[in-house]
Amino acid sequence: MATSLKIDDALKSRVQQLASQRRRSPHWIMLEAIQLYVEREEARESFKQEALTSWAAYKETGRHLTGQEVRTWLNTWGTNDERAVPECHE
Repeated sequence: MATSLKIDDALKSRVQQLASQRRRSPHWIMLEAIQLYVEREEARESFKQEALTSWAAYKETGRHLTGQEVRTWLNTWGTNDERAVPECHE
């Protein structure tokens, strides 16, 4: 799919400079930038949806872990005393 982008001269110059420094084409630089942006925004949206789902579950059940409970559990990771995920409670 061919797509065109209109960018101002300053940005065009920056892309060309970076492409030259990286020994890549301006097309490669722009494509890489778009791919990284889309991946980052998809991850943010996924995180947001997961948070909304968790919030809805909490409002429905009241089950949760406190921040301190999670920190205590995480602090055991990679130690000889690594613990299983704590049980949620009301």
